[in-house]
Amino acid sequence: MPDEAMELTAPELTADDFLRIDDPHFHSDSVAVVTGAASGIGRATAVALAVNGLTVVGADIDTEGLDETAAIVASFDAAGEYHGVEADLTDDDAVEAVVAAAAEEGTLRYVANIAGMQHIASIAEFPMAKYDRLTDIMLRSPFKMAQAAIPHIEATDDGVGAIGNMSSVHGHYATKDKPAYITAKHGLTGLTRAIAAEGAGTLRGFSVSVGYVLTPLMVNQIEDTAEERDISKRAVVEDVMLGQARTKEMMTPAEVANLFTFGFSSHAKHLNGGDLLFDGGYTHTYE
Repeated sequence: MPDEAMELTAPELTADDFLRIDDPHFHSDSVAVVTGAASGIGRATAVALAVNGLTVVGADIDTEGLDETAAIVASFDAAGEYHGVEADLTDDDAVEAVVAAAAEEGTLRYVANIAGMQHIASIAEFPMAKYDRLTDIMLRSPFKMAQAAIPHIEATDDGVGAIGNMSSVHGHYATKDKPAYITAKHGLTGLTRAIAAEGAGTLRGFSVSVGYVLTPLMVNQIEDTAEERDISKRAVVEDVMLGQARTKEMMTPAEVANLFTFGFSSHAKHLNGGDLLFDGGYTHTYE
């Protein structure tokens, strides 16, 4: 098949995609903040948590995308509620406002820091403005979100809650032409451990690391990587993205969302400072 005929699109979410967990804190009074909720993994996670009965406050700069997420939650007749909040997550005041809005909806217990971006370039050619924006979204904002949310979680009747950070296989190793992304993901490992260290055993920090996920961001990355390396899109997918993996398919956003659902649940009470690595064999196998 010629490269031009290769069309990749993010899969549509269905109600059957999602893990459902019976948990004492999974009800409408428990609130979860999900960043990046307008698309991709963030959208899937917002839907997954609403399906599990939580009240979800989804934050993103994309208002139309937030509305589309709301429509999906409604179409699934989710047990929980969903509220979209337009926010520039690089703005400290906006992050504070998101957390305040979440606290008004009930008992804030969970935060999923998922919002992200990508830029493909070598270190020598990487625009510092892009570096600053990427790390502001993917590292500084999660820190600020944790700073704002932790007092609310600690003030609950039992102090139980969790902050989950979207990491990556690139939080475990490095490849070329993604230096800012790799820097941010490695930094999230430190933040996750710092949350765990300060959480008194009930407020947990954890991260989720996956390989390549078929999201709108990934579709754009395939094209950018093909141009940067002067290879075909098919070669990007088959050689660069899936070449090292043992599982020869990309994950779906819903599969990643299910990891956050599990990570927030009481079944994961010993997941604290650790990483849920579901990477299809990228990081610990080789030929």
